[in-house]
Amino acid sequence: MALIEITRTSSLTAEEAWRRLTLWEAHGKHVPFTKIHREGPTHEGVGTLFIARTGVARLGFDDPMRVTVWEPPTDGGRGFCRIEKEGKVVTGWAEVTVTSSPSGCDVVWREDATLAGPRFLERPSTLVSKVLFGRVVSGLLADS
Repeated sequence: MALIEITRTSSLTAEEAWRRLTLWEAHGKHVPFTKIHREGPTHEGVGTLFIARTGVARLGFDDPMRVTVWEPPTDGGRGFCRIEKEGKVVTGWAEVTVTSSPSGCDVVWREDATLAGPRFLERPSTLVSKVLFGRVVSGLLADS
């Protein structure tokens, strides 16, 4: 999959947008056939490990991810988080940037992930991922 970038503007404060976007378990609500849970201590910040399990019944795969950078926005500033994908099926990284703006905040979700499999699936995978992550970001920012 190629690098994808999702940008959104929200009326939420940067702090509230950050809280919603980094509530990892909530991402599964917007991704079909996916549940997300944390492994180990359920803290926030660097070292947090969470696993997205995608599939139906016994058919599926795990996508373990670990937070490697955690810089929440403070006092209306910028927040930045980087996640490394540690799985065998999906590898790569994702970054979330939340920046305060006069009307709320701006969000940028960047992701570069590779799905194990034949190369001819890369382009369709990129297109699907762009739609899927756009839906996730929009959904999380809209959740109350």
